[in-house]
Amino acid sequence: MVDKLIEFSLRNRFIVLLMAAGLLVWGIFSINKNPIDAIPDLSENQVIVFTEWMGRSPQVIEDQVTYPLVSNIQGIAKVKNIRGTSMFGMSFVYIIFEDDVDVYWARTRVLERLNYAQRLLPEGITPTLGPDGTGVGHVFWYTLDAKGMDLGEQRALQDWYIKFGLQTVAGVAEVASFGGFEKQYQIVIDPIKLQFYNLSMMDVMKQVKAGNNDVGGRKFEMSNMAYIIRGLGYIKNREDVENISVSNNNGIPIRIKDIGNVQMGSDLRLGIFDENGEGEAVGGIVVMRYGENADKVIKAVKEKMKEVEKGLPAGVTFKIAYDRSTLIEAAIETIKEKLIEEIIIVSLIVMLFLLHWRSALSIIIQIPITIAVSFILLNAFGISSNIMSLTGIALAIGVIVDNGIIMSENAYRGLSEWQNNPANKKV
Repeated sequence: MVDKLIEFSLRNRFIVLLMAAGLLVWGIFSINKNPIDAIPDLSENQVIVFTEWMGRSPQVIEDQVTYPLVSNIQGIAKVKNIRGTSMFGMSFVYIIFEDDVDVYWARTRVLERLNYAQRLLPEGITPTLGPDGTGVGHVFWYTLDAKGMDLGEQRALQDWYIKFGLQTVAGVAEVASFGGFEKQYQIVIDPIKLQFYNLSMMDVMKQVKAGNNDVGGRKFEMSNMAYIIRGLGYIKNREDVENISVSNNNGIPIRIKDIGNVQMGSDLRLGIFDENGEGEAVGGIVVMRYGENADKVIKAVKEKMKEVEKGLPAGVTFKIAYDRSTLIEAAIETIKEKLIEEIIIVSLIVMLFLLHWRSALSIIIQIPITIAVSFILLNAFGISSNIMSLTGIALAIGVIVDNGIIMSENAYRGLSEWQNNPANKKV
């Protein structure tokens, strides 16, 4: 079999060269198509369901949110395991699927079950799916360098401008904000005044909620013109909250400022983000979408940050806290250096010991073709270019070179013995 294959290759050199060129072109295309990352993704194939119910204890969250969700999500096809976690004000449910399940098919199945389980949860509680990323999807971290700006303003800038801009980048699943203070209007009620006007906290909450709303009316026609009647009621500043009417006393409206004070404050914080011991900072975490090219996504995020930075207030700039592309580029440079080193070493060894440049050329040609074929196989099996796979290729280059040298030397020795054999000489 091997003899026939060698004979066919020798008699049909053009076909062999054509096949090698085709594999090389296919491999180059596969290299550009193969996703590049620094860390191999060994995380489980999971979908995360997050539910928030602030102010409730972990036991209440467990009984009224986590348990109903877990019991109703059970039974989804190809589910390997379900894990539930309850903490203060939050519930997390992790649905682990089989490794061969498509992640977007899994998210669709979970979403169908959540629509059914919604009726079992307390009123106003809505479970949501986590981003379609993996455990190693945090590819880029940044912070804001904004000297002189308070943390509340920085967090508002991050949540309402920077985050929306970066989320438009292709391949980004989510931009998670961290640090600072989330600004909110806080109503401090005087219980004595509340009792005096015979009001309850639920009355105040209900009226505040109703007071922050736009309403639409019908169309009003006059002089061949149609006018749309609207009631504008969205809150725009603190005074709007203070003037919300809660009830009335003998025809006199009782407003929020009559029973308490309205102030700007921050949401409850369970921790802070400190940067290098220099104080608190505000920033974001870019989460890459499942199966995307990490290096390509990071480059696109950096380009988008240049556009977003033009709209930032004076003196506000980005500071990169973590950039995985540096590790990715280092891994790529390593494989390039090893490839060049191997080509040089092979050329020197073959030329020095065999004194035959065509033998060196045949070995050198094997290296790029073999690497190109390896990337074809990486794409076929869904494996990304990472430290592990690139290290394997780098180690395999040595094996390829060794085999090429041995085969060339053996062929050279066999031809030499054949030429020096008197029986093969012409009379």
